[in-house]
Amino acid sequence: MTGSNGYSALTYRIAFASLQGMGVDLARKLLDVVGSEERFFAMGEKELRSLTRGRSKIYRDDYRREVMQRALQEEAFVREHGIAAAYFTDAAYPHRLVEAPDAPAMIYTLGHCDLESAHVISVVGTRHATQYGIRFCDTLIADLAQRLPDLVVVSGLAYGIDIAAHRAALKHGVPTVAVLPRGLNRIYPAMHRNDAIAIAKRGGMLLTDYTSQDAVQKSNFLARNRIVAALSDCTVVVESAGSGGALVTASLAMSYNRDVMAVPGRCGDEFSTGCNKLIATNKAALITGADDLMAAMRWEGVNRQPQQLDLFPDLTKEEQAVVDVIRDRGEIHLNALADVLGQPVYKLMSTLVELDCKKLIATLPGCRYTIV
Repeated sequence: MTGSNGYSALTYRIAFASLQGMGVDLARKLLDVVGSEERFFAMGEKELRSLTRGRSKIYRDDYRREVMQRALQEEAFVREHGIAAAYFTDAAYPHRLVEAPDAPAMIYTLGHCDLESAHVISVVGTRHATQYGIRFCDTLIADLAQRLPDLVVVSGLAYGIDIAAHRAALKHGVPTVAVLPRGLNRIYPAMHRNDAIAIAKRGGMLLTDYTSQDAVQKSNFLARNRIVAALSDCTVVVESAGSGGALVTASLAMSYNRDVMAVPGRCGDEFSTGCNKLIATNKAALITGADDLMAAMRWEGVNRQPQQLDLFPDLTKEEQAVVDVIRDRGEIHLNALADVLGQPVYKLMSTLVELDCKKLIATLPGCRYTIV
């Protein structure tokens, strides 16, 4: 549908959602006053300010014209790349997210995943994950996958626990949602680009509230956490220092009346400090595995038989070469593996993701790999 000025409804929505400080709460208040997104951009500055009693720059004529021009470019970008844009009034906008008072007015997604699934968890933690944390992610998601056929795992595609959770979900056939701190024109961090591609292609989704034109700012990374928390029924903090993004996500989840769970660690371990504190202050339930999570959430799962794994999966020539080197070395750094095989890192990463999904290799902290 095209408005009176020749702009589509999507253009108006992208523009309205892109206004500085715009979220679901403010959007509702403004629309109650002005009537529609199109009217907001059609009205003059003086009339708008008088009607809304607002002083923000979002009412300025020159600012709104600029926003509309950027919205036109963004509409072309999402259509060209098959990106879905879900406005907060759309049926496709996740019901869990729209309940959050600071939810974005628009989200952009790539891939297909049921965000309305009955069982959605977020898994977060330190960027400096230990082998203990990585193994916990894998075991937790593997066990939950056997009991919850509609499980969805949400995280932020960051280094450490985030990427461990995404890779565990891919490995065990669980749809996973990666919430990004920037537009879908570029994956951050770049090292996880192949993981992002695998997520979008294998029943998961890449999701952001930023456009391709938005500048990447430090604040984006913390702002992203509100979406991770709000999309989920519960947030599991696997490892965390005494401060950091994972604890921010936990606090946000609590503010949205979501359940928070934390994995205990040894006293004195730096990246167990945050989890132990959450548990000690009764801000998070102690979780040691899938049984604890299922009981705390009162979820009734099914007893599915584990899938029979192919002990000798068919490997490509490139995959076999990688497996042979890793098996020979026992454990090897990504750069060293690239040197041995004479391959560029970006090409090698694609093979490593495939081998991880086939459950033949495991990713260790510090970009190191070993045979499962």
